Amino acid sequence: MLKDKTVTIIGLGLMGGALAMGLRKQHPRAIGAFDINEEVLETALKQGVIDWGENSDDGAAAMLSKSDFVIFCLYPGRTVSFFKKHRDDFKQNAILTDITGVKGILVRELLPHMRPDLDFIMGHPMAGSEKEGFGGADDHIFEGRNYILIPRETNRPENVAWLRSVIYGLGFANIVDATPEVHDQKIAFTSQLCHVIACALIDSEEDLHISDYEGGSFCDLTRIAMINTEMWPELFISNQEALLEQIEKFEKSMAAMKKMIVESDQAALKQNLTQVRQKRVIMEIDRRNKKGQCDTLK
Repeated sequence: MLKDKTVTIIGLGLMGGALAMGLRKQHPRAIGAFDINEEVLETALKQGVIDWGENSDDGAAAMLSKSDFVIFCLYPGRTVSFFKKHRDDFKQNAILTDITGVKGILVRELLPHMRPDLDFIMGHPMAGSEKEGFGGADDHIFEGRNYILIPRETNRPENVAWLRSVIYGLGFANIVDATPEVHDQKIAFTSQLCHVIACALIDSEEDLHISDYEGGSFCDLTRIAMINTEMWPELFISNQEALLEQIEKFEKSMAAMKKMIVESDQAALKQNLTQVRQKRVIMEIDRRNKKGQCDTLK
């Protein structure tokens, strides 16, 4: 899939490092990386994760001029800034993609500046870890996970098909297509709201030894509260409208359940929890069916 392709990763953190590790297995001609942290680049070079590292604007320009496939692994605002700065440095007809957690900002601030020869196919791997930085990178986090693609009418079909094959090669089990608007709405629920809830739950408790009393559910619910405090505020604010809508829906559900408990309405609670269980079972069946279908297609 990547034979004879030179790949460049912009931002060699947790996800950028994991992608470089996974893409290495698809045997590209070379993998380059741009990162402002020189130590990270040196470590990645020593480990054989990348073949070339740059941390200056001139170095980035030289790298981009030779790159057939470029992946932006930066926060949304930095993705926009980097592209605008280096718009004229990309190799002609290069394929570009990104992993940013919101797409509205890219539509508003990046796409209007896109060169016509470049093919930027937006994407979002639904994988990650509570760890941070290149030191926590591991491409096994992709196995069996979902990947969202946001193809546009201007994207070349052959490039979209090629990118799909690369994604499946990384171990992702299911690729779903979405518009930027649908992506941001769904992610507000499945990702951003989950992080808000986990952080609020931790914030509500003062006992730092509370884990002595947990049997697994607390750990499962709050793992993601070990949050990247630089990235997530930007994601929350960048997707403010959709996230606030989801928070308000959650608050209504919480208030309804609180009312049942206050009123000791066991029958209503049982009915509510039965409906919740049924919805979750249907979601799980749907997830497994899609995974099976995608395994057949790969």
